[in-house]
Amino acid sequence: MTTNQLPPFIQALLHTTAYPHPAAEIKLVQTHISYVLLAGEFVYKIKKPVNFGFLDFTSLAQRQHFCGEELRLNQRLCPSLYLEVLPITEDGEGVRLDGTGTVIEYCLKMARMPEEEMMGAVIERGQLTKGHLDGIVERLVPFYQQAEGGAEIQAFGTAQAVAVNVLENFEQTQSFIGCPALSQGQFDAINAYAKGFLAQEALFESRIAAGRIRDGHGDLYSANICLSEPIFIYDCIEFNQRFRYCDVASDVAFLAMDLDYHGLNELSDYFIDTFSQRANDQGLRQMLNFYKCYRAYVRGKIGLFTANAPEVDAETKERCMKGAERYFALAEFYTRA
Repeated sequence: MTTNQLPPFIQALLHTTAYPHPAAEIKLVQTHISYVLLAGEFVYKIKKPVNFGFLDFTSLAQRQHFCGEELRLNQRLCPSLYLEVLPITEDGEGVRLDGTGTVIEYCLKMARMPEEEMMGAVIERGQLTKGHLDGIVERLVPFYQQAEGGAEIQAFGTAQAVAVNVLENFEQTQSFIGCPALSQGQFDAINAYAKGFLAQEALFESRIAAGRIRDGHGDLYSANICLSEPIFIYDCIEFNQRFRYCDVASDVAFLAMDLDYHGLNELSDYFIDTFSQRANDQGLRQMLNFYKCYRAYVRGKIGLFTANAPEVDAETKERCMKGAERYFALAEFYTRA
């Protein structure tokens, strides 16, 4: 994507003069729902005005609200990382962060993490260890123990409630069948497997009875973990409660799937074994493949959404399509495992 295709206010925020603090250069990173600006010691996250059904950021008021929710929820695990919600303003002198002009947008301000310690970078260097995973488990176990898990949240653990999330993915990807990433055979196999597992209602009820349905993270994988001191587990789902109110098994299966995706199967098994033991959750493995399959399919879907977004560049499109192809293949693998 060329700079000229970006919204004018994003183009303005690519200039260091828009910031009230030193920033030698500004780097823009995009996801399917956000613009992320890296500026000096800080990061500014701006929500795109999109509606995917499962999230709706189309109005300025909604984007302001969900910036606030993202701040509140992520301060559970990262109180020193998530700082404040700021307005983006415009006046005769141009676009400014937290300026005095008319408010045209809102952003979430975060402290910038060391890029070399991002989990994805550590994996890419082949340096991920069991010690890293021990540290992640030490952060997660008390988080889930303290997370809310009342009757309203427990209701999201039933087979019927989980089915809403799982089956929605198939509806939202049906139009992509036959693209390079997703074949009809894969779609049918994964769909049938998911529906077969969801029919085991007693299994889901046993997880509710064990107190394993919590207000969790919802997006727990390497892209949202920094292996610094302390370890940051950030960017939880703020835009839809039904993605965050889930079985703990669904959360940790996401990270285990992610490790499988990177060819780190032994570390994936170690992570699940360690978490299960320290959380005293021996029933987790009964749910593991189902939730791994679900999470892999979600990542494939997001890859397709991003690859087909009009504002992303050709390189991003190609990378996301190839990633989606690998995720759908992994989801199909779990149906046979």
